[in-house]
Amino acid sequence: MLVTNFNNYARWCPAFWPPRYVATGVLGFMLISSPAASQSLSDEPEQIGFYRFNDEIPEVLTTTRLRQPKTRVPGATTVIDGEMIRDLGIMSLVEIFRLVPGMVVGDVGSSTPVTTYHGTVHYEQRRMQVLVDGRTSHRSTLSDMDWQTMPVPLELIERVEISRGPNSAAYGINAFLGTINIITRNPADTAGAEVRVVGGSRDYLRTFASVGDVSESYDWRLAYEKRKFGGFDYQLEDDERTPFNDGHDINVFNYDSRLKVNSGFNADIRFGVVDGINEEDVYKNGELGATDNPNIGVRDYYVQTQLNFTTSRTHFFHVQVSFENYNRRQRWPVEIPESLVNCLANGAEVFDDANNCFQSGGTPLIANVNQDSEDSRLEFELQDTVLFSDDLKLVTGLGYRKDTYRSETLFNGRGNNYQSRVFGNLEYTPVNWLTLNGGGNWERTTTTDEGYFSPRLAANFTLGNNHALRFVYSKAVRTPDGFEQNPDYGFTLRDVQPAIYSLYEGYRVENTLVNRDGKLEEESIISREISYFGQFPMERGQFSLEVRVFKDKMRDMISGIIAFEDWTIDNNVDIDQKGFEVEAAMEYPGTTFRVSYGYLDQDDWYNGTEISADDSINKKEKQYKVDLLGRLSARHSGSIALIQNLPFGLKGSAAFYWADQLKESRFERLDLRLAKSFFQPRYTAELAMTVQHYMNTDPDMSIDNNIEDQNQLFLEAGIRF
Repeated sequence: MLVTNFNNYARWCPAFWPPRYVATGVLGFMLISSPAASQSLSDEPEQIGFYRFNDEIPEVLTTTRLRQPKTRVPGATTVIDGEMIRDLGIMSLVEIFRLVPGMVVGDVGSSTPVTTYHGTVHYEQRRMQVLVDGRTSHRSTLSDMDWQTMPVPLELIERVEISRGPNSAAYGINAFLGTINIITRNPADTAGAEVRVVGGSRDYLRTFASVGDVSESYDWRLAYEKRKFGGFDYQLEDDERTPFNDGHDINVFNYDSRLKVNSGFNADIRFGVVDGINEEDVYKNGELGATDNPNIGVRDYYVQTQLNFTTSRTHFFHVQVSFENYNRRQRWPVEIPESLVNCLANGAEVFDDANNCFQSGGTPLIANVNQDSEDSRLEFELQDTVLFSDDLKLVTGLGYRKDTYRSETLFNGRGNNYQSRVFGNLEYTPVNWLTLNGGGNWERTTTTDEGYFSPRLAANFTLGNNHALRFVYSKAVRTPDGFEQNPDYGFTLRDVQPAIYSLYEGYRVENTLVNRDGKLEEESIISREISYFGQFPMERGQFSLEVRVFKDKMRDMISGIIAFEDWTIDNNVDIDQKGFEVEAAMEYPGTTFRVSYGYLDQDDWYNGTEISADDSINKKEKQYKVDLLGRLSARHSGSIALIQNLPFGLKGSAAFYWADQLKESRFERLDLRLAKSFFQPRYTAELAMTVQHYMNTDPDMSIDNNIEDQNQLFLEAGIRF
């Protein structure tokens, strides 16, 4: 069994690590050892792309909902296939996005993973639409992503498409900065049984098992994954090392199937369950005088059905219905000082410093509180595609969504939000060197009781068969989610002790600053993009290049803190962003070399109301609100990756990731992986070792994100029948 803690085995590594530029040396060595010079691309067996994608010109589905080659798609779109994810030894779902130019990955709070495109968020990731097989996957209450509990095993990913830039024209309000679409493998491609175990540093453990079958009328797959991780090694509390309660132990069950009725109709049926514990640290996430860790119990499930109809070779449509339920149980004990109890008795605002409600001494009130929440989403979508000709294609559709939230603490009850929308995109190629795309989405939401239209116009000038120059204009909005707009935040005291405080059993402690009468407005963005995509065939391989230059104007951005003791959000920040991004890949038989880079220049300023009569305090508080939207805005970020077939059935990979000027810190990590495959008539097996070398000793994002060893070691074993 390869599952154990490998921290001790990794301690020898530092003596063998060269300086910072070790990445360049390793990548160069692997390129030199490439067998590409003696092979031809045509020597490889023909590969059939996903959904029969054109392998000569890369195609994408996400940007407009039409299957389009990159020479016709209206905007830069990154495609990362599942094989690359696995070959690079990526250990968690969120780490995939380090490969995307302009995207940044970090950890906040109790090792909560976050990712965003062009920054603007820290804790709440609510400005990118995330889809899994077409199903909206963010939590409806906070429009937030919980990457640790996403029901997507890495082994089942076929490809990930990331539309970089506002994509509300296709997917509505949450696609404010872009869209992530995770496409899983067809059950027909995973028939049989597979088992994989990965274990390593910081108590990392991931086990995966699947079984499935294929028949003339029905394909199915049942999969299970366990994710367990200890988190960071320690945090700093009063300048002393303290254990960090920030790990997780998550179990995921998935069932995917396809019912094939006839050539014109099939149905995809999916459901899944997520169960486990997500650890939260008392110093990081404890509220109201917590005395123990407020760990979160996770109980989620989803059901999805998509009916696919093909009436002819030029007309097809689908009807999709999905239901998701997110259930969180979070409970902890608190110790409230006597001075605060007196404030409650007198009706004083407990968080007004002038009332001195937090004084030591006296007999404390001890009780249990909770931040339990349950939110669900019922979503319906109809999408129709008509291919009038190779030069004229139209996709249209409509959607409806009902979000229900339930929480005694966050909402003092339950509530509903509703969204309805109509969308469409027309692709027209009047001459062979020009493709025009025009699309838009009209949407109405009850969070603001208004309707919004998000358009996109693009012109693609095709230069030969493999090159295109794009000009894209788009607008988008993001409306506040249910918790931003309609909070009723308060903790109800239960099991109150000692007896002298028995009158406070069931008492609700509230922060009146949270329950404000004002309403938030929508955020808006206007984006302009000039981008180029080119593919250069070579004698033994090919080189592809995509460059994006952008200028975005974001107005009335919602900034501030969302916490029980500090609730300060408002539409109070404007942002101008400009920059450029590069994504390049060189592919030979047995060799893949990939580079990404993003440069971001951000100007931001406060546009809200005056905060204080004191000019010095006013200026400081304004800058603080502005800085909150820049905590994940990296001026420089990128990746370099190499995957190389080696002699004796070995495959090696190296990847270097970095993000500069990220909250006054720099992230740099080198990943190395070596795998050995065994091919037998009745099974295939693989053994692999991955090392992650953190080049900076400074903690990333927060002074509490500390690891003992700069070298993290992981071992992996898998077998497939």
